[in-house]
Amino acid sequence: MKIQFWGAVRTVTGSRHLVMTENRKILLDCGLFQGHRQEANEKNQNFHFDPAEISSMILSHAHIDHSGNIPHLVRSGFQGNIHATSATLDLCSVMLRDSAHIQEKDAEYVNKKHARKGLPLVEPLYTTEDARQSLNSFVGYGYNRWFFVANGVKAIFREAGHILGSAQVLLEVNENGRQTRLLFTGDLGRKHIPILRDPFQVEEIDYLIIESTYGGRYHAPVTEVKNELAAVVSRTVARGGKIIVPAFSVGRTQELVYYLHELFNEKKIPEIPIFVDSPLSVNVTEVFRLHPECYDAETEDLFLRHNEDPFGFERLQYIRKVEESKQLNNHKGSCIIISASGMCEAGRILHHLKNNIENPANTILIVGYMAQNTLGRKLVERWKKVKIFGEQYDLRSEVVVMNAFSAHADRRELLDYISHLNLTRLKGIYLVHGEEDQIEALKDGIQELGYQRVYIPVEGEIYDLT
Repeated sequence: MKIQFWGAVRTVTGSRHLVMTENRKILLDCGLFQGHRQEANEKNQNFHFDPAEISSMILSHAHIDHSGNIPHLVRSGFQGNIHATSATLDLCSVMLRDSAHIQEKDAEYVNKKHARKGLPLVEPLYTTEDARQSLNSFVGYGYNRWFFVANGVKAIFREAGHILGSAQVLLEVNENGRQTRLLFTGDLGRKHIPILRDPFQVEEIDYLIIESTYGGRYHAPVTEVKNELAAVVSRTVARGGKIIVPAFSVGRTQELVYYLHELFNEKKIPEIPIFVDSPLSVNVTEVFRLHPECYDAETEDLFLRHNEDPFGFERLQYIRKVEESKQLNNHKGSCIIISASGMCEAGRILHHLKNNIENPANTILIVGYMAQNTLGRKLVERWKKVKIFGEQYDLRSEVVVMNAFSAHADRRELLDYISHLNLTRLKGIYLVHGEEDQIEALKDGIQELGYQRVYIPVEGEIYDLT
């Protein structure tokens, strides 16, 4: 049994790990790499393996950096099953088609520029039809149920607590009379965040592949989130400003709405309208309502016993149409606008930033991870000038970064998870999905626990799991 790392190694995007048994190849995740256009195109076009040779794929969760290259994989010859939780399947049915639409629009925009310059035209990585066809390959499962993956290989999904339907993937491989248990955490969530159940603590494994997004950083306690959010809203409203929130359509938008619902009920923030301006967020929120099996006890209690919908309270308006989105530019008075994309690389958030970034009364509230070379990272780093749609804008709005909203475990939580494993059985830990400084910091922390067999793969590296 071997594993080869082809994505999210020493970076946080493009998750893709290839497990090779004696006679089968199984792919863990197939995500889009996000970054500079040329580098992203090259990494997303080239799998470095033959998709037709992959017998099965297992998807940890629906975020595009984990699922977004599936339509291209299927179009390139993959014919096996894509195993995922039922909630992940439903989210992908929305998100992959949305991703394809973005690919098509992006190619259309580039081709207009190329046509004027006499340059060759480009093709989208995949089309809406490719995305639709890829959904035929999905097979959905509940948590905590073993399922067959390939000859001698079975798997089970355990809660990861990251987004709706997110899962840790536990593989049990039997070959040559020997059993090996490999755990891939996917993106590991935090304890005590709203809506979702806490991550499941797996104990008995031989090998671990674990994310390290915040391997060297600490989040503020979850209990402080509401108070900090209330303070941001209140002081922005006091100066007559708007709160602009770039937020991922899956997870972060729903979590933020949940907290705002509680703050309004507790009368801790002023009565102002909230707009969720993202068609994808609207569709994803409908999927959230369909999967109560993923809820924690508090959220289930709200829905079932108190008949409250924290995703649809009266002050909240979901915006679908472009015309309605444009009208928000003329909104008088304070409001909260939550819009995608989460890293400010595309979508309606760019229009809201363009129209509000130079007003010092406004606040740009960052509630998620911003990868290197994205507009979102430049806002986090408070660049004095940023480019939006190719034009320069002065950053005059207040920028507030709330890492406590993160759906990723921080250093303390990652090390706590690892400390509860049976370390005497564990034969190796492989750190992925993190920038180099965060991976190195987590490696040091694990070794301080007394465990030394910690590895940081490079792209294409193969490890023999014997």
